[in-house]
Amino acid sequence: MTGAHDCANLLPTDPLETGRHRLAGGWVRFTECELLQRGQAPRVTADIPADVLERLTAPRPDVLGLAMDRPRIMAILNATPDSFSDGGLVGGTDGAIARGRELVAQGADILDIGGQSTRPGAAEVAVADETARICPAIAGLQGLAPISADTRKGDVARAAVQAGAEMVNDVSGFDFDPRMAGIVAETGAAVCIMHAQGLPENMQDDPRYGDVLLDVYDALHERVQRAFAAGIPADRIVIDPGIGFGKTEAHNLAILRRISVYHGLGLPILLGLSRKRFVGRIGGAEAPQARMPGTLALTLEGMGQGVQIHRVHDVADINQGLRLWRALHMGKDDEQKDLRD
Repeated sequence: MTGAHDCANLLPTDPLETGRHRLAGGWVRFTECELLQRGQAPRVTADIPADVLERLTAPRPDVLGLAMDRPRIMAILNATPDSFSDGGLVGGTDGAIARGRELVAQGADILDIGGQSTRPGAAEVAVADETARICPAIAGLQGLAPISADTRKGDVARAAVQAGAEMVNDVSGFDFDPRMAGIVAETGAAVCIMHAQGLPENMQDDPRYGDVLLDVYDALHERVQRAFAAGIPADRIVIDPGIGFGKTEAHNLAILRRISVYHGLGLPILLGLSRKRFVGRIGGAEAPQARMPGTLALTLEGMGQGVQIHRVHDVADINQGLRLWRALHMGKDDEQKDLRD
């Protein structure tokens, strides 16, 4: 969709079996859509406009050389002492490189390396400090897996790409540093454009939306247009609705129930909810490190709605769940072929 006034959220009918259309060229099929319009009740329809159907079904281009026809794992590698989940545990450049190798061995498709915490209330970090935290680790991990630099700052992004990063993961969606889109275009890197309301130091104070699903949709659409204007092509863009970034628990759940709406933007979707506070509150896990089961449950829900990239801490555990889910749902065609043979 081009705007929230005429937004379709997919209702997958029966993955890989009875649906007429393949969602984003991936593993979920659908026949009907749920039409979402401001101030109106959702309406299910199979009468999907041709341009909308094209955006919903067109196969997504590879991201960092990885095909988007199956779910991918982006591993979180925090080179920062104040991460909400594992701050200070990596232990400098050598520790970050060792941890990165471990994550790849556990099944990570992408390494996302960050040098500044974006947890609620986190303080700002100087460009020089953030660069010094991530660039040596990026350089030391080149060739093991594609690397993403988790930063909002254009100067850090440029240095990270020079060190070997192939993607910039900007949690502000170009809002923090107005030069970011131009710098990404200049470097030729891919970019993940995330939605956030406010800054980490204040984003959870009192987040408000008229309609969180459609407000986030429109904001992402505007940011994607900003990327196009800067010269970043569609085949180098990923979008992220920003779970937990300026959103209440109710906002997070509303997005997760209908996250397939963002396929209407015609781009691969990244979902980052690993170990977040609402997962622990609902799941009864106070310590962030105890929130893997809740993270896995929500990750599988995202997979069932066709989300392509999942940003997680617990790679080995999530990968195990992903493999079982894929064997049940994505292996059906192969299984039937084996039975016929």
